[in-house]
Amino acid sequence: MPGVLRERGRGWPLHRSVQRKDRNTMEKGRLGHRSRIVRERQMDTWDEFLRWATPSALLTPDGTIHSLNAPMAATLGRPAEQCVGYDFLDLLPETQRASAESLLIHGATTKTVAMRVLEFSGPDRASVVSLIEARPVKDPASRERLVWVHSVDARNDPGGLLIPFRLAAAAADLGLWMYEPRKHRLDWLGGAPALASLFPHASTSLARVVRQVHPDDREALRRLVRSPAAQSSWISLRFRTENNGWNHIACQTRRIQLGYSGPEQVFGVIRDDTLLEAGRQKALATLWAERQRADEIAAFSAALITAATEQELQQVVLTRVAATFGGTGAVLTLLDGETGRLHASSDARIDPRQADAMEGVSLDESQPLTHAIRTGTPHFIPNHEELIRDWPQTASIPWLGSFIAISIAPLSPVGDQPLGAWAVTYDSEHHSPPDERALMSTLADLAGQALRRIRLQQARVDLAAALQQSMLPTLPEHLPGLEVAARYRPSRDGLDIGGDWYDAFVMPGGAVALEIGDSQGHDVDAAAFMGQVRTSIRAIAPHEPEPATVLTRTNELLVTMNAARFASCTMLYIGPREGQVTGTSAGHVPLLCIREDGSSDIRELPGGPVLGVLSGTDYLEETFTLEEGTALIMVTDGVVEGPGLTLDAGLERAGTLAAQALHDGLNAEAIADRILDAAVAVDHLDDVAVLVIRRI
Repeated sequence: MPGVLRERGRGWPLHRSVQRKDRNTMEKGRLGHRSRIVRERQMDTWDEFLRWATPSALLTPDGTIHSLNAPMAATLGRPAEQCVGYDFLDLLPETQRASAESLLIHGATTKTVAMRVLEFSGPDRASVVSLIEARPVKDPASRERLVWVHSVDARNDPGGLLIPFRLAAAAADLGLWMYEPRKHRLDWLGGAPALASLFPHASTSLARVVRQVHPDDREALRRLVRSPAAQSSWISLRFRTENNGWNHIACQTRRIQLGYSGPEQVFGVIRDDTLLEAGRQKALATLWAERQRADEIAAFSAALITAATEQELQQVVLTRVAATFGGTGAVLTLLDGETGRLHASSDARIDPRQADAMEGVSLDESQPLTHAIRTGTPHFIPNHEELIRDWPQTASIPWLGSFIAISIAPLSPVGDQPLGAWAVTYDSEHHSPPDERALMSTLADLAGQALRRIRLQQARVDLAAALQQSMLPTLPEHLPGLEVAARYRPSRDGLDIGGDWYDAFVMPGGAVALEIGDSQGHDVDAAAFMGQVRTSIRAIAPHEPEPATVLTRTNELLVTMNAARFASCTMLYIGPREGQVTGTSAGHVPLLCIREDGSSDIRELPGGPVLGVLSGTDYLEETFTLEEGTALIMVTDGVVEGPGLTLDAGLERAGTLAAQALHDGLNAEAIADRILDAAVAVDHLDDVAVLVIRRI
């Protein structure tokens, strides 16, 4: 026996991967020279081992290929000259090397015959599974020890070739089946017992298996068994078992030739992914629930941020807070800073009597809700026992006995001015985890910030409205020969205050001066500028007999003041006895003239640019007669323009409405209301002002 084997003791060479590299280099040179001599001198001796029609080879004791026949070279998938001198194990699939190594050790170290089932595979071709025999041989002439390996005919027992595959499948918790294309049948070959229950019949038709597969997956199964590839990729199928439950299985097929000259068969490997899929679905459901909860919280936060009134804030809290924290009801209490008492509102799942019991509660009362508001400290009470233990004096408070658990979050943190709190109630015991407590406190604090903003905004709106009302004049009760009505509505944006105005007053000579205008912007500055323009016109008009001169002098004054804004304006002088009208315009909307017969027209007055922009501007004017029973409509652009309404269309629409109202016998007040209502109906965004002048 070669020295290298004696050193190894048991098994194949120690450190074979290290020793083989050096040994192969020497062995190739040695065999290259020696094998030529041996083959020339003793060819007949070796031929008796290589004449077999099935794969056969002679190996040196360390596994190097000494010689081989054509079938063995074909089985190894390379020309014979690329096999001789190479390690036999290196030419096998990696998965087969351990079995082949054990086989060669027996063949080199014992006198008995050893057999193993080995799989030979190459790229783009079916694997060949053969029963390989190894036995020691000796050349009679050279006395050289070799190992003869050759394929054994297993046609009478092809099932024996599948035993290693079945054992490997069972060890890997897989199932193994074989498909016979000519018979269209699947035969269960064994494997994991749990998978065997999916196929209670050892042999079944492909059609029956297909019927048990989900309709959406059937075509994938057909393609799998018909695939010409040596090995397919894994595919997933939903498979219905006899108890009508769906199993998620993964399948892969391989084409294998049983024996060197045997038939090619399609073998399938099955893996049960039902539990894996269930875990994946559970993980996906958890992820989806987390995302949905995150979306709900984001929507909750966004709704709090965009709430514009206390009523909107109540709606946001009462529709969302109970659902967000898994409660069965919710109550929102807001503190009235003047009285020190609470105003309560609740969702529909709270008994109205409970909400009524919280209405008007003094902040000085000793109970969890008022304590949370006073101190800014949230309370999470999981059950009644803890409530009575910590707050024994609350046993007599009716509304506190109507639930099992309650979570109370103040709207202002410790140290801030108290604002109120919300309470989420539960019909069963509820222990709030730390993350839930933190989230509730965060959202409650956000609600408190929104409430402060709303109240500050409301204070500004109230101030702006007072400023606006102080600047809008009260029309004279009696104007000789005229019926006058005015309407104003601010913009829906900003502070509900704008720059539109109107005015009417009697001039020293008895004529009635009427004006309407629109200053740039929708804020306090716009209102202040509007006041400056109106006051300037009021101061100048009594000293000027012509409205065009009034606008000229007003424009010069505004330019001198270097005002940062501008204003449009229409001004009329009306002689009530004769109905003579003198009018001018500083870039303002045209007049509407309506008659009792229901007709109307648009009158565009001469004038000049808007006020406060160009110095040295002279405004023009026009004189005409207002007949008895007819009326003039003066409007700002918000009345006749909108997102879907052009100026011309708006003027025509307003004129038609006003003329019809006059034809119906309505007075100036009713006509003004009809025009204003029509402006609101077209979704106006700007301030609107209307001035109706009817000669009677």
